[in-house]
Amino acid sequence: MEFAARRGLTGNQIKWIAIACMLIDHIAWAFVPLFSVAGQTMHLVGRVTAPTMCFFIAEGYAHTRSVKKYAFRLGVFAVISQFPFTLFESRKFLFIDWSAGSETFSVIYTLFLSLLAVWAWDSVKSRPLRGLIVAGLCLLSLPGDWMFFDILFSLIFWVYRGDFRKQAFWFSFAAVVEQLCFLFSSAAEGAPVFSQLFQLGVLLCLPVLARYNGGRGGGRYSKWAFYLFYPAHLLAIGLIRAWI
Repeated sequence: MEFAARRGLTGNQIKWIAIACMLIDHIAWAFVPLFSVAGQTMHLVGRVTAPTMCFFIAEGYAHTRSVKKYAFRLGVFAVISQFPFTLFESRKFLFIDWSAGSETFSVIYTLFLSLLAVWAWDSVKSRPLRGLIVAGLCLLSLPGDWMFFDILFSLIFWVYRGDFRKQAFWFSFAAVVEQLCFLFSSAAEGAPVFSQLFQLGVLLCLPVLARYNGGRGGGRYSKWAFYLFYPAHLLAIGLIRAWI
């Protein structure tokens, strides 16, 4: 086990990689033009974060001692993150900006729904009811950052947990579908087709996740790093954007 840990990456190490990618992505959204080479490159790197967190939604569900406490923790931080997210997105000092359209709520909100979807998939025995619950959660995710893609990614990582090849295959399939959706949406809005190609950067998570050795790593409180960093950095960037 120790030998495997030396050869691979712990969950904590991968989460820090995801946090670094997220910071790069959000700095780009705030200060770098989307159509620039730098902007596209930074967003490409930034796509690593969301699917990585979806992967750890599935892992967290498998390892948690209490799903209810896990869900409660995500729900609380979804609320805590909402004001910083709104400030970052709209430069408005509002808790919720209802005019924001498809990104009214933060990614913590959609990760919370993703956990509920994994929970339902694992615990509800009736397939029709299970499908109905997941469909309902997908509808609820529409005003959230990453929408139902987070739910689909999390379910893929859960259903094929223990078989990384199948996880990678079905995740890649979902990622291509996601890319097509963004391309059609971009074309409908009259934006350059290349402007959304960075979305394929989600595939960059696979080489990182392939190195996961199954260990949690970090100290006792390491799990709080993402929860705390997410609203803190959004608040800092949002305040800078609002005042420059």
